[in-house]
Amino acid sequence: MTDRRDSTALRTLVTNADAESGILLFGITPPRLSTAPERIREITAATLARLDFLDLDGLALYDIDDESDRNPAERPFPYLPTMDPAAYHAEYLGEWNRPAVIYRCVGKYPEAELRTWLQMADTDRVLSVFVGAASKDKTVRTRLSEAQALRRDVRPELLLGGVAITERPDEHLRLLAKQEAGCAYFISQVVYNADAVKSMVSDYYYACRERRLTPKPVVFTLSVCGSVKTLTFLKWLGVDVPRWIENSLLHADDTLAESYEHCLANARDLVAFCRRLGMPFGFLVESVSIRKVEIDASVALAGEVSGLLGRGRPSVRGRP
Repeated sequence: MTDRRDSTALRTLVTNADAESGILLFGITPPRLSTAPERIREITAATLARLDFLDLDGLALYDIDDESDRNPAERPFPYLPTMDPAAYHAEYLGEWNRPAVIYRCVGKYPEAELRTWLQMADTDRVLSVFVGAASKDKTVRTRLSEAQALRRDVRPELLLGGVAITERPDEHLRLLAKQEAGCAYFISQVVYNADAVKSMVSDYYYACRERRLTPKPVVFTLSVCGSVKTLTFLKWLGVDVPRWIENSLLHADDTLAESYEHCLANARDLVAFCRRLGMPFGFLVESVSIRKVEIDASVALAGEVSGLLGRGRPSVRGRP
């Protein structure tokens, strides 16, 4: 890896975040649980090589859960269990010496298992995002509030993040509650509706000001969409895609290029908005598809977002 970043850099960015610098993460899903170890090593090496030229602050490693209880409609892409992101990080990402944000779908894990992980986590290399149940009717082993309290008691130095769902009109109140429970930053669901994001950020910023609280950074997730099936999956996940954007994607000669431009336009809009407001922010770039063309486009998008943050734009291939 070139341009190595100190392992505490992301912690410093989060805890001392301002409205100028911005945070930049890249999100990846661990390999499927059925993947052979040698193949996992090959996938990991290819991933790290692909990201080598990006000036990232860290990786986000997703914890995938079956969300069929939240949405009874047929899942466009089948649910296939993936490796535990903590195990993937520990066993296969030794060459990645920048921080990793490890997601934990806490309902999947017994409290004792979460406790063990919290006790063993290297807090210089690892941050976390705790994710609650996809629906209130889902049977869980550990509730989000219980996991937050456990982290507070067992490993308070582990920097904890929370999920932000911009589509919910009262989301700023949820962010305040999560902040009170120990969250030091938030990462949004995939963003296509920039207006909804700005409304949530504005509500949260001014609610913090009224309470004399320092607002925590909100990291906006961007994901390119290269096909109608990917668009359907984003909507299945609950992403708010405005009708005019959906129409432009459905009728575009090149869906991937069209979505790329929408993501980039949203990034420009949100950078300007947060800097004008004085709100600490960042971006997480990902691909919800495993198609190489969409992953390459995500890497190229991360490079352009890096330029928007004032880090320079690296020479990466993959722009549609």
